[in-house]
Parts: sequence; C-alpha cells; structure tokens
Amino acid sequence: MQDDAASADLDDPDASTMPKAGLSEILVPGLSAVFCGLNPALSAVRDGHNFSNPSNRFWRVLHLAGFTPRLLRADEERELLQYGCGLTSAVSRPTKSASELKRQDYLSAAPILENKIRKFAPANLAFLGKAAYAAISLRADVEWGRQPEKFAGAAVWLLPNPSGLNRAFTLTTLTEHYLELRLTL
Repeated sequence: MQDDAASADLDDPDASTMPKAGLSEILVPGLSAVFCGLNPALSAVRDGHNFSNPSNRFWRVLHLAGFTPRLLRADEERELLQYGCGLTSAVSRPTKSASELKRQDYLSAAPILENKIRKFAPANLAFLGKAAYAAISLRADVEWGRQPEKFAGAAVWLLPNPSGLNRAFTLTTLTEHYLELRLTL
C-alpha cells in the first residue's frame, strides 16, 4: 500500500534502490476507518492490489463484519471509500512475510505514517496485527481492540492480521474483532 510513485520491477536486481510502488493507498480525508497493514506483500505488489492473495481473509472479514454490503475483490479496493474506509500500511517496503520486518522498520516508518494520518484525519486507525503498533508505541503489552491513546489524532484499534499465514484466528474470531470496530462507527 504505497503512493503512486513509479513502479519498480520486482525481478530487477536494481529494484531495491528504486522507489517501491505498484500499490495505491486508498485514502481520502475524513474516513471513518483506515485499515493499516503491516506492509505490502510481494504478491500484492505484483498483482497491483492490496490483499490480493487468495489466502488473505481481509476482504471476506470486512464483508462479514458489515463494513461492505458485498464481498469485494482486491481489484475493487477503491470501492472501500464509498463505505467510509481506507487502506494504508505501516511500512511501505514489500516482503514475502511480515516476519521479515524488524522493530526498526516500524520505528523508521512511524513519522511518515503519522504525517499521513494527520493529513487525512480518519476517525479510527486500525492496525492489522500487533507488531507495528507495539513498536511505534514502545509498548510490549498491547491487547486487541481499542487502545487508550490516539495516533496522530485518530482512535487506535488493534485487529488481528487477516493474512493467510496467521492461522491463530479463525474466520469467525477475526470477524468478531473487526465487528467490534464497525459497531462504533
């Protein structure tokens, strides 16, 4: 989930020195909720759409929790704006797995994320997974749900990561967590 800079060829060995692109952030001012992924997956950058891997449960969970009236496909990601929702990521560097990110990656990216959230001023910022927010807030004891502090003026939520690699949460449990946020909108 990155801005619309020139696209880097993922097969090009010099691509690591080029600006990373290929995914659009789905943001406009004043959204009810912005979902903040840890970082883009290589497959999503390749496909050009956020949460495009068929094993990722993001689109299904959003629908089941009532954020969207129908199940959206990744290539329909801009339709989220119609429902008051947007997408961004904590770290813009794509990886095969978010486990490749280190605490310093989140800390280095935090000022960029903070500026973005201040600029677009969503009511709620929902981090998908604990890693980014735990690093940014310098708190190791974060729990799921609404957090006591705000981030760049937005209420902070921690929701389980819907990645297909995260099998600690069933579809039902994921949906329950996301529904908690949706019921506050």
